[in-house]
Amino acid sequence: MGCKEDTVNDVVIGHTLLVHQTLKENRELKELILNSLNKEENAILDLKDFWCGGGAGCYDLGYIITQIIYRLGEDYFVELISNLCEDQVKDLEFLIYAGLEYGDNNYDGKMDDKRLENEFPKLYNLLNK
Repeated sequence: MGCKEDTVNDVVIGHTLLVHQTLKENRELKELILNSLNKEENAILDLKDFWCGGGAGCYDLGYIITQIIYRLGEDYFVELISNLCEDQVKDLEFLIYAGLEYGDNNYDGKMDDKRLENEFPKLYNLLNK
């Protein structure tokens, strides 16, 4: 297959991130998404560190992470990151905020402003303790 994928197991890769990556990078991202959904150890950390190019590409990466949180469940995600160092948590926090603000996390049928404290209250508490 010679085309980049914009959806991996129903996880959408945003346009800006997609167009600014090579086919090889797209395949790496696909693997990171699949590994994260399969709850493989360190997959979320590797996904967090995936090169997003800055700006809107990082918003798209945040959107990928929020989609994964919705799929895996907040409780699992909180457990997964509860032992991370502060720098790793801060990087994830930025991406999650960006993903909620700029991603199309329209799972409840409403196009309202998604806030971390409302969408993921347990995660919010962990990040702000």
